[in-house]
Amino acid sequence: MDWLVPLRWLHVIGACVLLGTGAGIAFFMLMSHRTKDARFIAQTANTVVVADWLFTASAVVIQPITGFLLADAIGWPLSEGWVALSLALYVLTGALWLPVVWIQMRLRRLAATAADAGEPLPDAYFRLFRLWFACGVPAFIAVLSILWLMIARPSFTPIG
Repeated sequence: MDWLVPLRWLHVIGACVLLGTGAGIAFFMLMSHRTKDARFIAQTANTVVVADWLFTASAVVIQPITGFLLADAIGWPLSEGWVALSLALYVLTGALWLPVVWIQMRLRRLAATAADAGEPLPDAYFRLFRLWFACGVPAFIAVLSILWLMIARPSFTPIG
């Protein structure tokens, strides 16, 4: 069972990366947005998109693999209440994260186009930013909830 320690470590690191990258990306996007400086927003969004693909995408792949291996090794069925709810929240997070990444790439493009033309940010940028925020908040809450479920492992039966 010595392999469980590195497996747990990878799973925890993956969770930290998801939470940390999500919080960092949200912070930097929000701070750049508040400036309304198209060039600064474009540069920030470029870094954010790279970070999302490099860090978040890696953790998104690692989390279910390590989670399934841990559940199997420890003997937790995937139908266990907290495990099933964690998986459902993970799917929800992914369903919200994919549009967020697309939106970040679009925000970057809109800001870069405005900066190159020396024009203010277009209305489409602000509409997309509101959508980015509306998807990001529940995704972040879902990740926090998953972490709580992993730590507390509450006993309950899922509905259905």
